[in-house]
Amino acid sequence: MNPAGRARVAILAGLLSGPLLPAPPGGAVQVTVTGLEGPLRDQVRKALALPRGMDGPGAVDRGWVDRFAGQVEAKVKLALEPFGYYRPVIQVTRSGPAGGHLQIQVAAGEPVRIGHRRVEVTGAGASDPTLAALVAAFPLKPGDPLIHPEYEAARSGLKSRAEGLGYLDADFTRHEIVVDPATQTATLDLVLATGELYRFKDARFLGAPDYPAPFLRRYVAFQPGDPFTRARLGLTQVQLAGSERFKEVILTSEPADRDVTLRIDLKQGPRRSLRTGVGYGTDTGPRFSVRYRDLDMLNRGHELTTSLYASQRLQGLSSTYTLPMGSGLQDTATLQVILQKEELADLVTRLASVEVARNRSLGPGTLGTAYVRFLQEAYTSVGLYHRTRLVLPGVRFTRDRLDDPRLPTRGLRVALEARGTDRALGSDTRMVQLLGAVSHLQPLPARLSVQSRLRVGATFSAEPVDALPPTLRFFAGGDQSVRGYAYQSLGLRNAAGKVVGGKQLLATSLELERALPRNWGVSIFHDAGNAFESFKGVRLHQGAGVGLHYRSPVGSLNLSLARRIRDEAPGWRIHFSVGAFL
Repeated sequence: MNPAGRARVAILAGLLSGPLLPAPPGGAVQVTVTGLEGPLRDQVRKALALPRGMDGPGAVDRGWVDRFAGQVEAKVKLALEPFGYYRPVIQVTRSGPAGGHLQIQVAAGEPVRIGHRRVEVTGAGASDPTLAALVAAFPLKPGDPLIHPEYEAARSGLKSRAEGLGYLDADFTRHEIVVDPATQTATLDLVLATGELYRFKDARFLGAPDYPAPFLRRYVAFQPGDPFTRARLGLTQVQLAGSERFKEVILTSEPADRDVTLRIDLKQGPRRSLRTGVGYGTDTGPRFSVRYRDLDMLNRGHELTTSLYASQRLQGLSSTYTLPMGSGLQDTATLQVILQKEELADLVTRLASVEVARNRSLGPGTLGTAYVRFLQEAYTSVGLYHRTRLVLPGVRFTRDRLDDPRLPTRGLRVALEARGTDRALGSDTRMVQLLGAVSHLQPLPARLSVQSRLRVGATFSAEPVDALPPTLRFFAGGDQSVRGYAYQSLGLRNAAGKVVGGKQLLATSLELERALPRNWGVSIFHDAGNAFESFKGVRLHQGAGVGLHYRSPVGSLNLSLARRIRDEAPGWRIHFSVGAFL
């Protein structure tokens, strides 16, 4: 920017920061601005803001008002210049006691428009597609009004993006705006020299002596030779801090001849923890849990998690041992053992399960898993005792795109699974199952958001549904399924009228929420779903109602009042749950 332009900006900053005159002893001064709209009017009103107390009752100081009125024209002109208006016509009319009511009529006129414009990137970043896109999208094209705030924001954004991409020496060799008042045009000249690209060389860990270096490098979001970017730095910080292994994580960049070594200072947290939890849900009733966790078994970063849980319908013990595998943060192998008793509709089942799984990262927020589960289950149905054994291999795929894992306001969650077994594997039955679940949360204008959910399950087996273990059958109804119906109360019924589940499942939900102040929200919803024998001629039970939600530090608290639709016994049901549905 030329010296004259810089001088005008300096004067403008001074005028906008406060009046040049000392405040008079008191008075009832009024300032009215007409002829402008939107940001122009707001900027002028800000420039003409009265000192505190001047608009209160009291005598008007004529001398002070005279001096203030004499500055109005200069203040208005400087307030409009950042928006490209250099020739406004300003008329000041005074009335009231001592002329203390100032009516200011402003005709902004035609703005100064961009004539010639040059925006370029030179140096190693000249061919970078991200910077090229920013140059192409740079505002203030020829013919556009000269709006200084837009120029400054785009100029700063271009340099900041270049630095974020690894061009740490990026700076402007030219940044100038020349205004010709005679032709009402401006020349814009902006050249960013990026310099050379900086690259990551290595990561150096200090502290955390109990964790081996190969394990710690799994949290580093770059490989040697990758471009040095703030995004990779931020992801490294988040992954280390989110591991719950360290009380303090400090990252320091140490550049040397365009090679950057990242120094990571860590302060270990306690490796062992014991946590208890209590809660309540209309699906589960009162619930209690105890979790023991060791984050550094054998001083190799292996993890052991053991949980004891008990609720009205479910009691059990689970233990999972996790071994790091490969260089990816989510690349692991797990061994899980589960012993539990559960009430499923009108069934009581006891199972022992051992699962061996290999997990592999397929990209940010995406995980693929291959597993084999050994399952032995005993259950009682209509007074009869049954026992089954399964060897169940399968694959899982999950993808999460959430802006906040705990309390998301926007996101997509996808889970797909295929599993099956055969008597040739030593199982008591032969079957294949496909499962899918999709949840989507989309914000809308006016503080609205819409959430949709879909769950589908399909079983391919010649066996009747009551020959399948209860944990492999499908049920519907409850807080996370079809509200208006009791938990797992929907499914096929046997000759005694008892719910035995289904071989197929379909459940959908659509909910519109309106956010309220203080983390509250209200919603309306419609759910539909059922568990059945075949998709042919399926009947979906429906429920609709209203919800009240509160976003708390422990998750979303959800209270719903739902009514069955087109049911032989319509009625209302209250549902309560903790945690976002997504």
